[in-house]
Amino acid sequence: MAERPNILLIFSDQHTQRITGCYGDPVVRTPNLDRLAARGVVFDNAYTPSPLCVPARMSFLSGRHPCRQNCWTNSDPLASDIPTTAHALGAAGYRPILVGRLHAIGPDQLHGYVRREVGDHSTNWVGGVSHSLGPLAKTNDPFRESVERSGPGQSSYQLHDRDVTAAALEVLDELAAARKSGEGEPFALTVGYLLPHQPYVARPDLFAYYADKVGLPEIPLDSLGEEHPVHAAWRQHSGIEDVPEADCLRARAAYYALVEEFDEMVGQLLDRLAALGLDQNTLVIYVSDHGDQIGERGLWWKQTFYDESAKVPMILSWPGVLPEGERRNQLVNLVDLAQTMVEAAGAPALPAADGRSLLGVARDPGRPWIDETFSEYCTDGMSAWTGAEPVRQRMIRSGRWKLCYYDGARPQLFDLEADPRETRDLAGNPAHAELRAALEARLLADWDPEEIARVMAERRRDKELLRDWSRAVQPPDIHRWRVRSEDNWLAEATDT
Repeated sequence: MAERPNILLIFSDQHTQRITGCYGDPVVRTPNLDRLAARGVVFDNAYTPSPLCVPARMSFLSGRHPCRQNCWTNSDPLASDIPTTAHALGAAGYRPILVGRLHAIGPDQLHGYVRREVGDHSTNWVGGVSHSLGPLAKTNDPFRESVERSGPGQSSYQLHDRDVTAAALEVLDELAAARKSGEGEPFALTVGYLLPHQPYVARPDLFAYYADKVGLPEIPLDSLGEEHPVHAAWRQHSGIEDVPEADCLRARAAYYALVEEFDEMVGQLLDRLAALGLDQNTLVIYVSDHGDQIGERGLWWKQTFYDESAKVPMILSWPGVLPEGERRNQLVNLVDLAQTMVEAAGAPALPAADGRSLLGVARDPGRPWIDETFSEYCTDGMSAWTGAEPVRQRMIRSGRWKLCYYDGARPQLFDLEADPRETRDLAGNPAHAELRAALEARLLADWDPEEIARVMAERRRDKELLRDWSRAVQPPDIHRWRVRSEDNWLAEATDT
């Protein structure tokens, strides 16, 4: 490749793929993501390596699935000697910059980035000092309160992202000034956002717009017949067995509003990039770490393998190199983005990565591709919200088929071509017994739930000591944005 590109990675949190105009939602207003899609390639079948923040993000950095980096939970540090995309870009001569959210836990808050601005809203440490959202307490975690205390208002997450946007614009200005002064090196900038992650609390003007436009979930729980026991237990544990319609409508409208607010920030980045003349040889990537159920099937947040939770939006735009306005159906994953970025930059490939570069299929949909991907969700009981009983779960998507494996419980099998909304579980159908067995054998070929349970139990003992140390000595957070409880408020409840 003649000239190394600039790379701008925009990374959101908990954006379910289909709540985007370019992915077909008729209600949400996302003109800026839509224009990025019009200038690039949209991946329709992009999946997260884990429907949980930290393992998904660390897998993106390392290009490895959670089981290959021993990072499954939000309290699992990624080992500092695991090479990341940022390390590879640095080795190629880039100076990788991060503005905003990384959501790494532990002493390494850079993982190859050479500069970081704004930081995370949460502690850097296992067991570190938590933040307070004041009247919105517990609404950022998978508790019933997040649906009950929803609607028009403000959360610190919105303020964090506004600061992230402002800082990112300043960095782009700096990079443009350096270019004018003769410093011609390309840049690699990651901008990490919190939105549209709950709290489901949105700017009042945007909430008012969506309040009468976003209806109830398209897949009500009572339309599915027998609920899978894993999901029934999760709903009971998180307290969402009987969410009133008014709460559901209010939280869903707020989620749509948060997506639009995030889109406005994307617009600011894209506008500044163009105004500074930095958009011509820049690979712009938009992706999220996982999705959100937003009430479908009586479920909220992530933590499932349904497409609302496990699929992510993924858009790549690179003027003159990638086609414009095209879509790809290949099954891809966040772990593939790591190798994609290093290939685009001419950087050394990550030596132990599971991912494969997407550049070939982005250019040409006929390029050979193994149409298979995985996601996993494992807990160790360390965090109260996960439940005391650890779980080990993995999904394989192979062509039109998706198999969800639950250690200790029956699986699920879906035909995504005939049943794209995953309403008919075929796992117990004798006609699909052979297919189910083949997919399960493939899923378990390199993933042993007993070994994972052993490793996670050992790691939990380590983390308990790290937690106790952190609580006793209270080490300073190096890259942390200050959350002020008084910045959080909720307007009086208004029926939607």
